[in-house]
Amino acid sequence: ESSPHLPAPKDVMIYSYNFRSLLRWSPVKVDRGSVLYTVHFKTGAFNQWDEMNCTRITQTECSFPWSLKERRWTVVLRVRAELGQVTSDWVETDPFVAERNTTIGPPKVNSVTVSSDSLLISVTPPFGSEAGDFLQYHVSYWENATSTTKKETKMSNTLFKIRNLKELTLYCFRIHIELMTHSDLQLLGLQSVPECYRTTIS
Repeated sequence: ESSPHLPAPKDVMIYSYNFRSLLRWSPVKVDRGSVLYTVHFKTGAFNQWDEMNCTRITQTECSFPWSLKERRWTVVLRVRAELGQVTSDWVETDPFVAERNTTIGPPKVNSVTVSSDSLLISVTPPFGSEAGDFLQYHVSYWENATSTTKKETKMSNTLFKIRNLKELTLYCFRIHIELMTHSDLQLLGLQSVPECYRTTIS
């Protein structure tokens, strides 16, 4: 039974980055003994709490198991503190849907091949795509001297070219991803750090 003496975990939040998700909370402080935590989950389809792989753990975080990898599922988690036979109240999260609530990181820039009038850029997406995904890369680029005017181009390939550049000129670019899912949701990713390259002479 829950006891008024053991406080419930606070700051209970789901963190999700590139569809890898975990639950975090603040530690419950007690005078004696070490507090353990138990996490349960339920999905929108089954209104029934199930154990995750986090029962009576000492850590204040719990990664989602492989069984919860479906991005479209609605998931609710709950966590409580336990000390001996005494347990706190459960704390529930808001409903979480990875397809809507994850943060998408920037793509990885593998290589940049420079010529006199173009940059050929090869990237890797930050997560494995699923059937029905459509990824677009938004590339903004600018001359470093006149960084006020930025141009933007959209590509769906992981190898693409920024064309019509001036020779012997320093250009900078940054990229972010737009993920369109089969349910017509759009997720915009975080922008990459700017990278700068000087074009060659023809």
